Amino acid sequence: MATAKRARAKKHYTVDEANAMLPLLRSILRDITELAGDLRQRDERLRRVRVPAGGGHEAYNEELEQIQADFERDQDRLGEFIGELKKLKVELKDPFNGLIDFPCMMDGREVYLCWRLGEAEVAHWHELDSGFAGRKRIS
Repeated sequence: MATAKRARAKKHYTVDEANAMLPLLRSILRDITELAGDLRQRDERLRRVRVPAGGGHEAYNEELEQIQADFERDQDRLGEFIGELKKLKVELKDPFNGLIDFPCMMDGREVYLCWRLGEAEVAHWHELDSGFAGRKRIS
């Protein structure tokens, strides 16, 4: 019973713990940002070229169906990458910029440590409800 409670307990990171996670997170987030950007572009192209049912040539419709199947497969891959982050108990805030929040206890209250792909270290935090715009430098 105690083990089950600990498994459900929310992880709170220290700055050192969050920084220690960065090599792994960089790898995962590079995959996420690349795939998310690619999916957004493909979705926009698919929206432009879709033909109403029965309105296209059979070969064209088959090609579109294959493109749609590839798109859905890559959406599933993106979901798997995001699932990896959830297992690490970090929160993905922006898949296009690789923005991550780490739950943290600071001065007796819960806040987020905030890090974005490309930054050297976790050097910012913000209140739970303020988001990226409310980032403050860790003192």
